[in-house]
Amino acid sequence: MHQTGIAPRDDPEACRWIAVRHADDHIHVVATLARDDGRRPNITRDYLKARKACQTVERRYGLCPTAPADRTAAPRPSRAELERAQRAGLQEPPRVALRRHVAAAAAASDSEEAFFAGLREGGLAVRLRFSVRTPGEVTGYAVAMPEYTNSEGEPIFFSGGKLAADLTLPKLRHKWTDSEVRRPVARSRRWATGSSTDHEVRVAAYQEAARVAGTAAWQMRAFHDPGVRADLAAAAADVLHVTADITGNRELAKAADAYDRAAREPFGRPPPGTPYGSALRAAARALAITNVCWGDRREQKRDLTVDLLFLIANIADLIESVAEHRLAQQRLAQADAARRAAGRLHGVRRTEPRQATSAPLEGERAMARLVAESFPVPLVDGLRSTGTRAARPSERPSHRKGAPRR
Repeated sequence: MHQTGIAPRDDPEACRWIAVRHADDHIHVVATLARDDGRRPNITRDYLKARKACQTVERRYGLCPTAPADRTAAPRPSRAELERAQRAGLQEPPRVALRRHVAAAAAASDSEEAFFAGLREGGLAVRLRFSVRTPGEVTGYAVAMPEYTNSEGEPIFFSGGKLAADLTLPKLRHKWTDSEVRRPVARSRRWATGSSTDHEVRVAAYQEAARVAGTAAWQMRAFHDPGVRADLAAAAADVLHVTADITGNRELAKAADAYDRAAREPFGRPPPGTPYGSALRAAARALAITNVCWGDRREQKRDLTVDLLFLIANIADLIESVAEHRLAQQRLAQADAARRAAGRLHGVRRTEPRQATSAPLEGERAMARLVAESFPVPLVDGLRSTGTRAARPSERPSHRKGAPRR
């Protein structure tokens, strides 16, 4: 009560409060918000102060540590949202699905216009908020699922800040601005000319993303600059969200949801832009560009099983290095989120694998056997068992026959 300002010590006029032992493992603290002298207490930021006080008690008495109120966790759906989604027969509350869609659209975009266009193409309703002082200036946005409505039949909108601290429009603008140095403009123009086949484009995008992710995992362990590590951790979320979105894999989507907390800096602070994080974001946008050319997703899975496995293995390695970094920072909740995401990636099950049609390299043949016979197994262990390693900075992934060589 002293920490929150509701009942400062040695203040006889402070608010009255009681502690209720509700069960063997917890108590409830109830306080009035009226002082004996008639004034109101100062409860500014009382929630954050209460969390800090609870953590002090946890350390003092050796209790189970809980996560700090650092805004790295996304807002949870309310009870009303959960019950409404259940009545509507939805698999998950719209807030969760919207957060995933918005994060994927933001990762696949390099500008504000592309972001809003991607949201609308994804079937979401978008509402822009304009400045009162400067007419025509967009200051925020809100999204909704057209089928998720209130009692009056109107869509229920969620602003970016209500979805996650790093999905507000100012935070997204900061990310797009810092990523301009590594935009894959030349590559997208080359693909748009049709000089390469669709299959070559897909293979090149996956191999490049796998190489960049493997390099980022090495950089997370080799570089000790906290700014570089923070940017790499945030950019890893973009690659994972785009990969989950373009493959439609439910387990990858759950891994992306689990990892989101580990990717954020406390209190929604955007990490400083670095060339290393920009390279990861450029690879994510390159994957999103190839998605425009994809037709049947089942055909994509048969064609790109080996390349997708390399990409997932390197993303898992990157996320494990982020978990080590968060653990060193004593951010236990974020480290646990990264470990859970890496565990989901290791357990991803690929369906309908196919053997390569033309004489593949020996490493690819071994990988195809792994897909057909050994899943589910941890991907890193599986790759090691076949004598094939995830791509490292000094290595380049094996080329398929007919794949573009750079």
